[in-house]
Amino acid sequence: MANLYADVIIEISHEKLDRPFQYRIPDHLRESIAPGARVLIPFGNGGRTIKGYVVSVSDTPAIEEYRIKSIIEQVIPDYAHEPEAQLVALAVWMKHHYGGTLIQSLKVVLPVRATIKQKEKKTIRLTVGKDELLSTIDQCNKKHQKARARLLEALLECPEIDYSLAASRLNITMATLKPLAEKNIIAVDSEVAYRNPKMLIEADGNKKNLTEAQQKIVNSFIADYDMGFTQPCLIHGVTGSGKTEVYMELMDHVIKKGRQAIMLIPEIALTFQTVMRLSKRFGSRVSYLHSKLSAGEKYDQFERAAKGEIDIMIGPRSALFTPFARLGLIIIDEEHETSYKAENMPKYHARETAIERANLAGATVVMGSATPSIDSYFAAKRGEFRLYELKERISNNGLPTVHVVDLREELRRGNLTIFSDKLRSLMEDRLSKHEQIMLFLNRRGMAGFVSCRKCGHVCKCPHCEVSLSLHRNGSLVCHYCGYEEKFTHICPKCGSKYIGTMKAGTEQIEEAVRKAFPNARVLRMDADTTKKKDDYQKILSTFADGEADILIGTQMIVKGHDFANVTLVGILAADLSLHINDYRSAERTFALLTQAAGRAGRADRPGEVVIQTYSPEHYGVATSAAQDYNKFYEEEIGYRRLGGYPPISHMLKILVEDADAREGKTVATYMAKLAEYYKPKSTIGPAPDSISKIKDVYRYVIYIKDDDYEKLVDIKDKMEQWRQVNNVGKSTVQFDFDA
Repeated sequence: MANLYADVIIEISHEKLDRPFQYRIPDHLRESIAPGARVLIPFGNGGRTIKGYVVSVSDTPAIEEYRIKSIIEQVIPDYAHEPEAQLVALAVWMKHHYGGTLIQSLKVVLPVRATIKQKEKKTIRLTVGKDELLSTIDQCNKKHQKARARLLEALLECPEIDYSLAASRLNITMATLKPLAEKNIIAVDSEVAYRNPKMLIEADGNKKNLTEAQQKIVNSFIADYDMGFTQPCLIHGVTGSGKTEVYMELMDHVIKKGRQAIMLIPEIALTFQTVMRLSKRFGSRVSYLHSKLSAGEKYDQFERAAKGEIDIMIGPRSALFTPFARLGLIIIDEEHETSYKAENMPKYHARETAIERANLAGATVVMGSATPSIDSYFAAKRGEFRLYELKERISNNGLPTVHVVDLREELRRGNLTIFSDKLRSLMEDRLSKHEQIMLFLNRRGMAGFVSCRKCGHVCKCPHCEVSLSLHRNGSLVCHYCGYEEKFTHICPKCGSKYIGTMKAGTEQIEEAVRKAFPNARVLRMDADTTKKKDDYQKILSTFADGEADILIGTQMIVKGHDFANVTLVGILAADLSLHINDYRSAERTFALLTQAAGRAGRADRPGEVVIQTYSPEHYGVATSAAQDYNKFYEEEIGYRRLGGYPPISHMLKILVEDADAREGKTVATYMAKLAEYYKPKSTIGPAPDSISKIKDVYRYVIYIKDDDYEKLVDIKDKMEQWRQVNNVGKSTVQFDFDA
């Protein structure tokens, strides 16, 4: 019987993940050792016993067989109480569900360690009386030991000095301290100092009284939680209905039970507001993560979590992998947001991955949104999630009044500016009343769909019911099936010459606003104005403090922010996300418009919203103007049924990339044929991707649909195996489920 070998990683850290070590699998463990298994192994020349995790199994030795040591034994981990083992198990699940290698998944779920050192805080402390100190200073001066004398004279004034302060102000080093410490004149105390993000505040002990609807959700959750019932929950609450207050009540109960909580948020821009609210309630036991933090700051927050020094971690999808040992609750705020889907392999979705982590930890997942994703609402309708609803705002104003402006009519009247007459007049009114305005530019999907400004017609694929994208060669292309037609520069519906791609930018908007309203104080929030760590906080704080009248931005300004003085929201280009080459375009547009509208009138003054669009009759626009999620859902799920799109059916997207266009297409064609062998419901492609070439690398996509998700996972596994055995070209292949 041939030997089996396991590649094992040790001392879980990013530094070690790129180099697994191979071990022989003993005969009695052949059946149980698989990727993700936890094992004891002899390591190094001394053969000391350490723990490791199996990342792959093969029958081929990587080095001379006599040099390969054997695994000592398998260790069955306690996933519910060992966060590292739990996260490794989660990585194995992610590898299975989303593809790629186990090491890729492990790099996602395990916190950075090896390259980051702990930060120490050193304090110099005087240990002798005044007379002895003065005598020592005198001796140092006589021996021309000026650095020691400077330090001791400072200690005469202050018996304890921070070492970093002494080093910078007194110009001393550790060499200066050593002889003084050896004579017991001073002591150098050292403690771990965390690189805390500077946003935490002390708890004030106050909490708001819940409405009857809020309290009903809290009571139901607590009753189920205390009985060990951990089915995921979805809270569908209109904007301003107080979902965050509900989240805090749930966290409070879980923490009092000795457990910990993770709260996922979709945008860095939401961090400041969310952390402030939770810190006021829970104090310094709250921490947070986001991409602008340094590696050292992230390291320290994970260390605090692993040691049980915090109870709540807030952050984007990466916060899901906080190493809590007693995880009891995962909250996903604005669960509909696309930022919860990873862009690199493994292309995991935070919602699905959170549910799996909760299963491993015995925790509960609570999702919330004013515009739940179609996938989540469909699951709730089927009973897979518990569904709770908050149908009214906490404030007495109700939802804002929404005006839909047909830009085709504005064009016919000769208005070629970015402001409709309605929006301009309302802006003038709000500025005169010293109320605030938010202008939202819906830039998502600026990839080049073609529409007519006169009649609103959008060029669509006759086979897939998605928009065609304009390529540089003058062709209109569908990136789902490859359909192609020539762009004629004349609208096929009305014959107008006002047809083309829509171009807009926040800088142009800011310029137009300053020109139209020269006395208004204007802020712009986009990728260019938020490059530094604290830029989000500064812009939002400035606006919240009333130091600006108008805030201009993209989707980052409309997600979850609560500004009491904002009474007008202008949505400048609703169509930009409505007709992108994506079957989810209507869903994303509805969510963006509804969320944007929800920023107006959240306090004691009523709000108004102006939606400027070339497609006022589209159900995505009309239902968002009416704030009617249920009507939108029924329309959208009907289209999903017709097209066989998720969540009605499941879809696997395969992206093949190669610097050689012919090789890439050959590999993509092979993979499409391999998929057909397993008889899925349908296979579409290969076709050029929506961006068909990046940095001289050609991109092809295949879409495979089937009602059975596990069948698609199996097809993915077969393709990965085929790629390992058949070294065809140098193509890279990525998998993405329900994209």
